[in-house]
Amino acid sequence: MSQYAYLSEVDPEIEPLLAAFPPPPDWTTMEATVIQNFFVSQFLPTIMENRRPLLPPESAYKVEDLKIPVDGAEMAVRLLTPTPEGAPKDSTYPLFYWVHGGGWMFGNLDSDDFLLRRICVELQISVMNIEYRLAPQHPFPVGLNDSYEGLKWAAAHPEALSASLKKGFILGGQSSGANYAAAIALRARDDPFFEGRRLTGHVLQIPSVIHAEAYPEKYKDQLLSVEQNKAAPILDRPTLDDYYRRLAVKPTDLEFSPLLAASHAGLPPTTFQICGMDPFRDEGFLYEKVLRENGVPTKVDVYPGVPHGFHLVFAKSAAAIKYDKELNEGIQWILDGAKTK
Repeated sequence: MSQYAYLSEVDPEIEPLLAAFPPPPDWTTMEATVIQNFFVSQFLPTIMENRRPLLPPESAYKVEDLKIPVDGAEMAVRLLTPTPEGAPKDSTYPLFYWVHGGGWMFGNLDSDDFLLRRICVELQISVMNIEYRLAPQHPFPVGLNDSYEGLKWAAAHPEALSASLKKGFILGGQSSGANYAAAIALRARDDPFFEGRRLTGHVLQIPSVIHAEAYPEKYKDQLLSVEQNKAAPILDRPTLDDYYRRLAVKPTDLEFSPLLAASHAGLPPTTFQICGMDPFRDEGFLYEKVLRENGVPTKVDVYPGVPHGFHLVFAKSAAAIKYDKELNEGIQWILDGAKTK
């Protein structure tokens, strides 16, 4: 039994909400376009309406949508820049680069837009939000490579966001977006392109860091949540396996399973958010341990008794409010360590 098994005991506030939550259709039998359209037409409006009341005033930030080149295509990005009253026009801010979640196959610029606008204003940080190409229309590693090209663009064009990388250059992602973020953090660590403009922080929300069919023997006794939480709400094992199938990824590909990297030394300070009923729970804890043992400063926030992505569905719950608050605190923790002396 996993040492974290107790974290799957349902949160008393969440339990009746789960009981009343309508069971989703069987995604595994549906065409990808049907799932993607459902997300845009049904799920995304609910997410945005939940977050709309907390939006900062429009005068407090600037929004710019544009497209940047990626391999053989263009990628839509959204730039958010603080515009505090009375600030000099040449003011600069740290930069937060964000990779959305969605099972590698759905999601867009609006997925976390309202949340990112709050982060921009509340933390006075510029944000670059990206819309990488999705599976299965674009199998692995297209979305990963798009995310990496976007990170390089951000590093090369901080002026587009009134950003100073010396004040902070933070990479973050949620769920499958955190999988991409973990992989490109390793790629960026080893890329001479980033010399003089290295990442100063790394935010991993409910991350996937190893394919469930790639567990090495030395870690199998520490990676039990994918079995314990195989029937969890929101993300269960059949749905996870379907995501893997549609992404067409090799389980042991090091850029999909960054836990298997030969070394994790030299990665930037990393903050984790881990849910107790999540199939990814144990790999989040293990990745934090591996990073810490490689000299990487880490911070961990844990949400007992709630499933993967619960904060999107039960946004008014105490745990979800805490989750968003601690995301800000995790980013601030990185900024406090990254500020120029």
